[in-house]
Amino acid sequence: MAKEERNTYTIQSDAELGDVQIADEVVAIIAGLAATEVDGVASMAGNITNELISKLGMKNLSKGVKVDVLEGVVTVSLALNLKYGYSIMEISAKVQERVKSAIENMTGLEVADVNIKIAGVDMETEE
Repeated sequence: MAKEERNTYTIQSDAELGDVQIADEVVAIIAGLAATEVDGVASMAGNITNELISKLGMKNLSKGVKVDVLEGVVTVSLALNLKYGYSIMEISAKVQERVKSAIENMTGLEVADVNIKIAGVDMETEE
């Protein structure tokens, strides 16, 4: 099986110290973690929840996240499952703010867009 190529981006370049590069998958993981921290988000599309991350590994968190970086500007697209009973508009706005803030604070990259697709609604069954 061929090894998957990762796109990397230089986020800092210093003639004396060297370069700092980041893989697009890392940006996607940051976005996925930030999104799942928002109350009302049930999971990333593909049913990856915070509880499953510890069992399956961080790499799975990037599922449901698409990241494009062009000249230091990031566009993120997320597919989410929300919990039933929450306002889609309010949760989406909170996710957009949290994802933008997390990526910008951790990487120094500028976030232009955080696009959200609501893939489903999680109907929790009470027993």
